[in-house]
Amino acid sequence: MPAHILVAGGGIGGLAAALALSRRGHRADVFEQAAAFAEIGAGVQLGPNVTRRLRQLDLDMGLAAIAARPDALVVHSAESGAELARMPLGDTMQQRYGAPYVCVHRADLHGLLLDAVRARGNGTLVTAARIQQVETSDDLVCLSSTDARAWEGEAIVGADGLWSIVRRQLDTPLADEPPRVTGHTAWRAMAEQAHLPAALRRTQVHVWLGPRLHAVAYPVRGGNWLNVVVIAESAPAGDARDARDWDQSGSIAALKQAMGRSCAGLQALLDAMPAWRAWSLGDRAPMTSAADMAHERVALVGDAAHPMVPYLAQGAGMAIEDAVALADTLGDGSAVDVPAAFARYAEARWPRNAQVQARARRNGEIFHATGAVRLGRDMAMRVLGARLLDQPWLYGG
Repeated sequence: MPAHILVAGGGIGGLAAALALSRRGHRADVFEQAAAFAEIGAGVQLGPNVTRRLRQLDLDMGLAAIAARPDALVVHSAESGAELARMPLGDTMQQRYGAPYVCVHRADLHGLLLDAVRARGNGTLVTAARIQQVETSDDLVCLSSTDARAWEGEAIVGADGLWSIVRRQLDTPLADEPPRVTGHTAWRAMAEQAHLPAALRRTQVHVWLGPRLHAVAYPVRGGNWLNVVVIAESAPAGDARDARDWDQSGSIAALKQAMGRSCAGLQALLDAMPAWRAWSLGDRAPMTSAADMAHERVALVGDAAHPMVPYLAQGAGMAIEDAVALADTLGDGSAVDVPAAFARYAEARWPRNAQVQARARRNGEIFHATGAVRLGRDMAMRVLGARLLDQPWLYGG
């Protein structure tokens, strides 16, 4: 008999897990704390390692309809605007890794996954389910919500994000520790390209690197919209103000104060973008063992297991990789096979996730470098270019 699996969290990771599991014949019920299944936020970059998994889920055609496919990634100095390095994407990525590099709006990717889960029809979608407690036994798990509802299943997948409740069920001393508040703040905004001056429209991924900050702009929604994100070190690490609120209203004045001096081209782009939002970034130390991802009938995917700073653009990607790997490991096994399958899943996934977490932190230090380190970084980028920017270990995985 297929397993009955409860999925806590209806974001990208949770829906990807539910879809992958349902394609293996399992019943996957998804529990979302919001009143409706929806996604806000901004853009997401999906490397070939991720689009390859989405193809495994038969979502490649749907993805092509919502994505932009930039032909290059271009790195600039935030202070002077000068180009430091360039890496071809487009056909080059497709030929090198067998899958494309695309940019999408989070809501569009979420909607694609949600439609696919609904089309499968072998699980329920529960909204307004704020999980309060998780209980496990030898062969059952039970979820209870703050409004006194409860559900039983034979396993649980925690896809409930940075402040995961399900994570507390892991057999590790770190399970109850809160995530680290980094002191980095991200500002984001989106605009229709047609409403922007022609000089500010973008068909490629553009990155600007500056002291203690960086900015990125890339097209989404088939290239019709532009997504802009600026990340700056605006508070001391460990400052927990508004740490749980990842969708705060922001202002261009606060953003400019955090950024300091930058080139005229970047300033013009920031001034043209409407309705800035802001959130504080959090992460955890890189994983150290399989115990950080699963225990008995409990498994974690995405940020619930391995939240990471966005300096490798792989947060959503690792959640999707997790989801496909979890379903592949369980296969068509039954409820009795769950603990062993979850253990194999965690053993296979944790080293890669730990590597991505560590590289994301290191990238943040490089992106935001000052002084001599910044000068060395810029020189290395000018000399090595695409060879420095490409990530075969990641995109080929």
